[in-house]
Amino acid sequence: MNKEEIFLNLKKKKKIGIPIIILIMVIIGICINKTSKTENVVLYGNVDIRQIALAFNASERIDEMYKEEGDPVKKGDLLATLDSKSLKLQIEKNKAEIEAQENVVLRLKNGSRPEEISQKLAQLNAAEAEAKNAKIQLQRIQNAYNNSAGRSISKQEKDDAESRVKITAAQVKEAYEGYQLANIGPREEDIAEAEAQLKTLKAELAIQEYLLSQTQLIAPSDAVVRSRLQEPGDMASPQRTTYLLALNEKKWIRAYIQETQLGFIKPGMNVAVSIDSFPNKPINGQIGFISSVAEFTPKTVQAAELRTSLLYEIRVYVNDNEDILRMGMPATVKIDTKSMNTKE
Repeated sequence: MNKEEIFLNLKKKKKIGIPIIILIMVIIGICINKTSKTENVVLYGNVDIRQIALAFNASERIDEMYKEEGDPVKKGDLLATLDSKSLKLQIEKNKAEIEAQENVVLRLKNGSRPEEISQKLAQLNAAEAEAKNAKIQLQRIQNAYNNSAGRSISKQEKDDAESRVKITAAQVKEAYEGYQLANIGPREEDIAEAEAQLKTLKAELAIQEYLLSQTQLIAPSDAVVRSRLQEPGDMASPQRTTYLLALNEKKWIRAYIQETQLGFIKPGMNVAVSIDSFPNKPINGQIGFISSVAEFTPKTVQAAELRTSLLYEIRVYVNDNEDILRMGMPATVKIDTKSMNTKE
């Protein structure tokens, strides 16, 4: 083999070796790139929070409203009130009726007082005396009528005396029964009826007091007023929202992940959440929800892939102790999957 042939062979081997080296370098680069992708997953999403639409459980004019948009509220704070003048007057009337009925029940349970019994006895004695006198008068008129053959006493006078005897006899019977009832006291049925009436009045008062409590709109938990949707003078109703509150807890980041990255995350993993305002001040969070159903990429999601690709929704719950996250705010979620892979 001459020098030219040796040179050509070396040149051919060199040409064959360069593509092989390039191919090896590409494979190594892909592996490194793939490893880096699996070690760190970066997602983009938006802050989401729970909200409460507060409405009065009554239909009446709004009297006062105490909170504006952006005001923080604590659980139990009074937010607004309705006009309750008419209801308060009804409650006062009902309380007076209850007091009167309580006295009726007490009187029935205590029975007749000794003075009342004595009064009934005096009335009976008076009725008996009146009846006795009426009989004596009738006897005199009857004797005079018979002795004079109706000439000294008219028949009309005789009839009036007879009627008087009957009337006084009825009065004696009525007085005696009243005296007996005073001694016996009220019947159990009367006491039960009076107690039932008292119970009804108290139930009506409880309903009115409950309705009065519904004229106040109370904050159910710590939150921030997001919207004030009515004003004093508006007609409130259970169907109309008065305040829209944004709860302080829990806040989460709604993000979307590719199917190829699902194997590198799991619920409970710690993540770092950052926002544009504080890019170097991450907030700790945890993956709390991973959707089991794929969906098309939402328009609000920033992704390098085509919009027609399918992603899976995840929720990253965060502890926003400094209250810097706002609803809809863009956020970046960084998931370090290296620690997970090492454990596994």
